[in-house]
Amino acid sequence: MRTHPRTFFRPAVQTSALLATTALVLALAGCGAEATPPEPARPVLVTRPGGGAEAALAAYAGEIRAREESPLSFRVGGKLLRREVDVGAHVRQGDLLAVLDAGDLSAQARAVQAQLAAAQAELARASGDQARYAKLAAQQLVSRSVLDAQNAAVAAARGQVNAARANLDVARNQTAYTQLRAPRDGMIATRSAEAGQVVGAGQPVFSIAADGGREVAIALPESRIREFTVGQPVLVELWSAPDRHLPGTIREISPAADPQARTYAARVSLVGAAAEAVDLGQSARVYVQDNGQRAALTVPLSALQRSPTGEAAVWVVDPATQTLHLAPVRLGAFRQTTAPLLSGVAPDAWIVAAGGHLLREGQKVSPVDRQNRPIEKMPGNPVAANAP
Repeated sequence: MRTHPRTFFRPAVQTSALLATTALVLALAGCGAEATPPEPARPVLVTRPGGGAEAALAAYAGEIRAREESPLSFRVGGKLLRREVDVGAHVRQGDLLAVLDAGDLSAQARAVQAQLAAAQAELARASGDQARYAKLAAQQLVSRSVLDAQNAAVAAARGQVNAARANLDVARNQTAYTQLRAPRDGMIATRSAEAGQVVGAGQPVFSIAADGGREVAIALPESRIREFTVGQPVLVELWSAPDRHLPGTIREISPAADPQARTYAARVSLVGAAAEAVDLGQSARVYVQDNGQRAALTVPLSALQRSPTGEAAVWVVDPATQTLHLAPVRLGAFRQTTAPLLSGVAPDAWIVAAGGHLLREGQKVSPVDRQNRPIEKMPGNPVAANAP
């Protein structure tokens, strides 16, 4: 039986086509693997755990105030005719600040003066009658009871004179009270009334900041109020002079917390020449030694992450490979922007300060500082020996 030539060569052709297709697929796969670029290192902001004296200082915002601040008001009511000073003016003791309309009080003083004159005239008449009755009684021309009645009339008239004289003094004082004068040297801090306004007795018109002592008014947190004592030394830093620290002491602490803010008002006195180097109303920051965390390291709150087991952790950069490792840490009580680091990371470790939720274990990173400068040398052991 003869075999057809096409039938005899068909399996060989199919095998050659299959081999060519396989070779082409492998070549394409090899090209695809070579075309995938490696993942670039991700820039991350790193920092080292804070500590030492700076970490042991707790900062509180405050304002420069005068030690003696007094609201000034009239002791009588009336219409405000004019004011003589503006806010910010420096005044001396006795300077005229404002004047009320004294028309009614002046008329009242004149009426009381007339009453005094009438009482004095009545006293003079009663005294003359008493002298005559005394002579008649000596001659036994009038009874003793009549003389006693005349003596009583003189005493009553003298009492009326004294009362009228006292009323006149009050009226004159009230007339003088229509002029508001500075009780001491100082600066006018606020103004609460304007010319033409009717003010009542005791209604604040100005407030004066007395010359002399200057203080910083701050608010202390309720959770740490027992850590502060009167006389405790502090450092004061002005916002306008951040590199200069002024010595001070805590002069007073309010015994009760503010019902809304739940903070305790406190005053810090500036010591020596520091009181002359500040101006009223300046913003300041008061640094108080934190006795509870004096030797503790601190980490930014933005650096904290949550480990797979639910513990607090931070990303630590391996100095050799510049890859990330999530290190569990043990923390103290949180502060406003930092948390005390009790264990888990060495003081010389580099930790990621922000953006940790976008990172993963073992990721290649490019560390930079807060000025966006690359950190090339990263010595140190990233994980402490007492890690939890």
